[in-house]
Amino acid sequence: MKVLLVDDSRAMRMVLKTSLRKAGFSHLEVVEAENGQDAEEKLGNFEPDVILSDWNMPVMDGLQFLRAFRTRDQLTPFVFITTEQTQSKRREAVEAGANKVVGKPFTPEKLARELSEFLE
Repeated sequence: MKVLLVDDSRAMRMVLKTSLRKAGFSHLEVVEAENGQDAEEKLGNFEPDVILSDWNMPVMDGLQFLRAFRTRDQLTPFVFITTEQTQSKRREAVEAGANKVVGKPFTPEKLARELSEFLE
């Protein structure tokens, strides 16, 4: 299973990869991007089965990336892993095409519960 992991924080990408392994998702091929623009560029050579993205990033934020991505792909699951957790932000994400919003902070157990439908 191929995952595109989009977060401007290198440390958070490492934490997320480690937590995914601890959650039992050790079979993942992960490609990292540091913002939406970088993710768009990576999609030129990589077709993920799921996208895990932060919301707040410089250059192109997660919501801008999601909207651009959905203009060409309506099927690939897109999950925000973010501190943006208000009802209005969650609604905005879903209306733009997100499949789920997972709040930070997270534990491996929370990731297993929240992401199993997309990563198994």
